[in-house]
Amino acid sequence: MNFNYSTPYTSTRLPVFARNVVSTSHPLAAQAGLRMLQNGGNAVDAAIAAAAAMMICEPVSNGLGSDAFAILWDGKELHGLNASGRAPQGWTPEYFRSKYGDGAKMPPKRGIDSVTVPGAVAGWVALSDRFGKLPFADLLAPAIEIAERGYLIPVVVQQKWAAATPELKSVPGFAQSFLPWGRAPNVGELFQFKAAARALRAIAQTKGEAYYRGEIAQALASFAAECGGVLKASDLAAYQPEWVQPLAKNYRGHTLHEIPPNGQGIAAQMALGILDKFDLGSLPVDSVDSQHLQIEAMKLAFADVYRYVAEPSAMHVTPEQMLDDAYLASRAKLIDMNKAQDFKAGNPVKGGTIYLTAADENGMMISFIQSNFMGFGSGCVEPTFGISLQNRGHGFNVDPAGNNTANLVAPGKRPIHTIIPAFLTKDGQPVMSFGVMGGNMQPQGHLQTLVRMLDYGQNPQTACDAPRWRYNAGFEINVEATMNPATVQGLSARGHRMEVINDSYQDFGAGQFIWRAGDPKVEGYVAASDPRRDGQAAGF
Repeated sequence: MNFNYSTPYTSTRLPVFARNVVSTSHPLAAQAGLRMLQNGGNAVDAAIAAAAAMMICEPVSNGLGSDAFAILWDGKELHGLNASGRAPQGWTPEYFRSKYGDGAKMPPKRGIDSVTVPGAVAGWVALSDRFGKLPFADLLAPAIEIAERGYLIPVVVQQKWAAATPELKSVPGFAQSFLPWGRAPNVGELFQFKAAARALRAIAQTKGEAYYRGEIAQALASFAAECGGVLKASDLAAYQPEWVQPLAKNYRGHTLHEIPPNGQGIAAQMALGILDKFDLGSLPVDSVDSQHLQIEAMKLAFADVYRYVAEPSAMHVTPEQMLDDAYLASRAKLIDMNKAQDFKAGNPVKGGTIYLTAADENGMMISFIQSNFMGFGSGCVEPTFGISLQNRGHGFNVDPAGNNTANLVAPGKRPIHTIIPAFLTKDGQPVMSFGVMGGNMQPQGHLQTLVRMLDYGQNPQTACDAPRWRYNAGFEINVEATMNPATVQGLSARGHRMEVINDSYQDFGAGQFIWRAGDPKVEGYVAASDPRRDGQAAGF
């Protein structure tokens, strides 16, 4: 594709051109990945090393108690991995409603009753076993070193850390692990995480067995019991990630691939399927008309996702029905170019995250994402091993009369999930591994960046740098302060409730992108990283 490499936006970032690349939201993690590639490893080895380092370098977004997903091209075909956690066997609607009252709609946002079985570490092992080249222990060495020696806290991480502290300082284990001075660290202050180094060593030496069936599992179960939770060692021992076939949806001659439910990646595919019914490229890239269409398409997709998406076996409709072209065409007809609308779900039945990506000169590409959710997740940190636990259980419905009954909590069930890696192909061949961070911003970021690349020819870095909007609910839209004021005013005139955000803590979906330029051994890749975090794309 012939990209435009001039940029009308304020970023000073330039894309990276290389045959072996890693793109993450922290430079030390990118270096960890490159170290694996330079040592003879492949893209999967690089991604695992970077992911482990990210758990130490950006604990505000992920930790050793995270979940994960991946989509990878092995040189011949795509593979999907769902390493999201399942509910403890003790979780039922009655458990939550008896503990938190009959009015409870979902598990709590923080605390031990928001924690499902963490899946990320098992995901690393599954990826390494099936596709890695280097010994698993080698992959965790950079993260262990960073945790032991420490690193200087960067600006964006510090801001998120400080913002989360008032809410989480009293949650079990949080202050002991993340407030070593009795406060959040300052920018440039050295943070060491020796407990996490201990955990990483045990994980490296046992290839994850210590985490799910050994000393870490026992420590997690004891910690959960002390906190009043019901997560048991047997829940951890029973956990296995799942290999899945990514969903596919065509758009502008390319195919977007997302992990199927219980993830929300289908939202981006639905929104693009709706936009495919419009000649978006004929409208100026940052115009009111173009942005209005994208916002309304995204709102239509979310209306269905929030109503139907859950653990696949519990869904009342299928992903294929939700992605049906005729159904999406009927949804597209609901868009009014002159006004914003608050859409409801249709009837498809006929009748706190880090993202990274890596690619190598042999053609392997991996799109990888892991998260604790909502910044530090549950806030609970098992202190012996520094396991900062996610709060993905908060995504369940505990009300049998709730909006999405398919997402009702049950033992061993997975909740609806926000983190979504993505992959783009053309004519069955790999084009781009990419992803965007930030809760429900993720499919919105997929939509906005793909439109910029495929409809308007903007290169990955420019598409990454461009100002974004974020749909929240109803008519509420947040926009970055760098968006053209005339566009903001025009969208307001159509009924969108626009709020201009000039706060770096507001998440507009920092992302990473690797576009295959041609033969990886010759042309290599074009990589981009997001200026919204301390991201870095690096290669050789």
